[in-house]
Amino acid sequence: MKIPVLRLFLTALACAVPSVVLAAAPGAQVPELFGAPLEFYIFGLTLAGIAVFHKRTLEVSLIGLAAVLLYQGFVSGYPTGFGLAALGVHFQHEWVILTNLLLLLVGFEVLSNQFERSNLPDHLPGFLPDNWTGGLVLLAVVFCMSALLDNIAAAMIGGVMAKHVYRSRVSVGFLAAIVAAANAGGAGSVIGDTTTTIMWLNGVSPLAVLPAFVGAAAAFVVFGVFGALSQQRYQPILEHDEPGHPIVWRRVIIVGVVLAAAVATNVTANALTTGEEIAPWLGMAVWVAVLATAPFGKPDWSVTRPALKGAVFLVGLVTAASLMPVEALPEPSWEVVLGLGFLSSIFDNIPLTVLALEQGGHDPALLAYAVGFGGSMIWFGSSAGVALTNLFPEGRSVIAWLRQGWYVPIAYVVGFFALLLLFGWHP
Repeated sequence: MKIPVLRLFLTALACAVPSVVLAAAPGAQVPELFGAPLEFYIFGLTLAGIAVFHKRTLEVSLIGLAAVLLYQGFVSGYPTGFGLAALGVHFQHEWVILTNLLLLLVGFEVLSNQFERSNLPDHLPGFLPDNWTGGLVLLAVVFCMSALLDNIAAAMIGGVMAKHVYRSRVSVGFLAAIVAAANAGGAGSVIGDTTTTIMWLNGVSPLAVLPAFVGAAAAFVVFGVFGALSQQRYQPILEHDEPGHPIVWRRVIIVGVVLAAAVATNVTANALTTGEEIAPWLGMAVWVAVLATAPFGKPDWSVTRPALKGAVFLVGLVTAASLMPVEALPEPSWEVVLGLGFLSSIFDNIPLTVLALEQGGHDPALLAYAVGFGGSMIWFGSSAGVALTNLFPEGRSVIAWLRQGWYVPIAYVVGFFALLLLFGWHP
């Protein structure tokens, strides 16, 4: 009987760690390969599995996390030490971020469905230009929304808009552009991205990250133009509104109430908090607003199932990344920050941001731009990408994302050097 390739891969990943555990004598030196701890290779194997088996990302993510936990539990130890107590201490620092991701990914899925059922997206062709610039304007709207709201919400709403103005035929390259617009818009705003929010909580002034918008704008010129042109060739934008779809204003109001609650809570909680957040205020606020408005426009709860799978996938991947023994970064320089942007496309940008803040000596604007926008280069490099691929599962192909969204890495480099040349390096 022929064994499927996926089953063979998952079996190898699951068996690799127990074999190392059995081979390691008690008290022995932690095994390394080419000078790197073995958990990095487990994490790398997990990322490779996600890239290859993009239809089974949840299974690969959870088995990879289990492998890391098992290896560190028996061999190398967790970042906070050995034993379940040490693991508990680690999760005391991570649970707020992980819970927020879970609540936001599912909550904003419900919100985007309310937006779609309001029929407002069906009337967008009447407001957008009829040529490729219509796609450019749509991406600009996503960019602006992210700066004021959250990159997850901006990407989800942008995906719904694209679905309607392009007759549900949205290219993977344009999906990459939507994610890039959401992440770029949040790069210069302390309420637009988790990484910039962490910087704000750790004492970085909102004005210090504001210049990141210069790099984001330069990047937008590249990925916005190329993304809109490629989508117009793939599927032209609708020239007229679709008849027979009256706007359901109560659902429009519901969307506005939920977004307003999210913004108000985000600003208030961050302004009153210093250091580490003690509760996932933003995620809880979104769900309180969703449930409070449900009697006025019943949500389609069926959308929470695929959203929950995507959320658990990302939480598993982020948890595994947080367990990696990254104790320090190279000496601060603009070259290092440039590299962090590329690294954030495959490695969780949250621990990278925390490490950079603890180390000190980094330019806040360059750091915010790099770790915020860098994740756009691969679909699972940012929460916005994971959220959008819940709507468009075809976007989970890393090969298609890189091949069709080739202009996103170029845009990242252009935006980085535009910001560096105009403002310089100011640690």
